[in-house]
Amino acid sequence: MKILILGAGRVGASVAENLVSEQNDITIVDTDGERLRYLQDRIDLRGVQGDASMPEVLRAAGADDTDLLVACAATDPVNLVACRIAKDVFNIPRRISRVRSYDFSSNPELIKESFGVDSVISPENSVTTYLHSLIEFPEALQVVEFGAGRLSLLIIRIGRVSPLINVRVNQTGHNLPNINARVLEIFRNGASVALDHQSAIQQGDELVVAVDTQEGKDAVAKLQYASRKVRTVMIAGGGNIGYRLARKLSEGSYNVRLLESNRERCETLATLLPSKVLVLHGDATDEALLDNENIEEMDTFLAVTNDDEDNIMSSLLAKRLGARKVVALINRKAYGELMEGSLIDIAVSPSQATIGALLRDVRQGAVVAGHRLRWGNAEAIEFEVNGDNKSSQVVGKSIAELKLPRTAIVAAILRADEVILPEPATVIQPGDHVVVFAGNRHDMRRVEKLFQVSVFFF
Repeated sequence: MKILILGAGRVGASVAENLVSEQNDITIVDTDGERLRYLQDRIDLRGVQGDASMPEVLRAAGADDTDLLVACAATDPVNLVACRIAKDVFNIPRRISRVRSYDFSSNPELIKESFGVDSVISPENSVTTYLHSLIEFPEALQVVEFGAGRLSLLIIRIGRVSPLINVRVNQTGHNLPNINARVLEIFRNGASVALDHQSAIQQGDELVVAVDTQEGKDAVAKLQYASRKVRTVMIAGGGNIGYRLARKLSEGSYNVRLLESNRERCETLATLLPSKVLVLHGDATDEALLDNENIEEMDTFLAVTNDDEDNIMSSLLAKRLGARKVVALINRKAYGELMEGSLIDIAVSPSQATIGALLRDVRQGAVVAGHRLRWGNAEAIEFEVNGDNKSSQVVGKSIAELKLPRTAIVAAILRADEVILPEPATVIQPGDHVVVFAGNRHDMRRVEKLFQVSVFFF
C-alpha cells in the first residue's frame, strides 16, 4: 500500500516506523528538513520538505496515486485542510487525520462532513483511554478491548501470592479456577511457554487472558488477590493527557491530585477541572513536595509529562516513597522495555496506544479493530466473518480445523450479544466477529489471508 504521512514529529515518526514494518511504501512530508533526513537515515521511506496543506507539496509527495493519507502534523488546521485537498483534488481513497483539539475530537461527524476525513485519531485520547483502563483494572499491565468494549484482553503479571501459582494450564487455556476466562499465552523471562500439562504457572509470569469485560474486574481481583480498590490517584503533568485523564477520573469516585510545573497552566487547569480535582503547582521530581502530598497514600501515581526522563525519575521517586503502583509514559521503546517491571510497574508507549487506531485502515479487508501488545511484539485483531462455506476459508470450520500459524490462537468469538470463549469444536458462522491473538505479530499476515473472502462472493 502507498501511504502518505503528513508530519514528521513524534506521532508521525512512530506511525511511519510501524507502517514501514508492514511492508508499505511510505512518503512523509514535513517543513523540517533536518528531521526528515534523520528519519530517512533510520527508516526506509521517502521525505518531502514543505507545507503539507499546499496542493503542490502534496503532488510532489505522490498524492496522485496514494492509497492512504495519514495527516498527523502539529496543528489541526493543517491536517484538516490537507484531508480536504486530498479528497477534492487528488481523490485519495482513505484519509485519516490526527486531531488534538477537544472541540474537534468531540465532534467527529463535523470533521468527516466538512473536511472529508474518514477516520479521526487522537493520540492524547487514545493514551488517556488506555491509562484509564489501567486504573480500572489495577492489577493488569495492559488492557485492550474488542467488540465495542464487550471483550477485554488483559496482560497480567503473576504476583507472589497469586492463586494461580503452580496451576497447570491446558492447551485450551480454559481451566482457570473459578474464572470464566481463557489464557492465550504465558510469557516467562520474555519467552513464550507452551500451554500444556507439563508447564505450571510461576511467580513473575505474564499471562495474556481473554475475558468478558463485564467479568474482567472480578477476574483480575481473583487472579491477583487485589488488596483494595484504587481510590487515590496522583497525576504528574497537566498537558493534554493529564488534563483529560483528571477530568475522566473526576467523573468516578476517585480522589485526584494533579501536579503541574507551569504556574500559568495550573491556573488554567484549576478553572477547567471540577473542584474535586486538586491542582498543585510544583515539580514531580521534588521529593519534599511528594512527601508533603502524602505520596505513600496514593494507590496509583502516573507520570504523563512530555519528557521521558522526568517521567522515569518522578515514577522511581514516587515508588520509593511508598506509592502503591506507578505508571510512566515513555516514548522511547528501549527506555520503556528497560524500566517496566523494575520499580516502575507499567511503562506506556504513546505510539503503541495510537497505532491500534490505524490497523483497521492499513489492513482493511475483514479487519474491524486491532491492537499491539507487549511493546508491539504481539498483536490482536478482530475480524468480521463474511461469505459462506464456498467463498470463505473459515465459515463452517471448527477452531481445530483452522490452519493458524504456531503463535496464533482464537481468543474469542463475538456472536450477536454473546461472548464465546471457544473450544476446539466451536464452529465459526457467517457474521461472527473473531478475535485472534498472535504472540508474534508478523504471523498475523497469514491469519488475515484466512479471513479474506473470494472475489466471486462480491
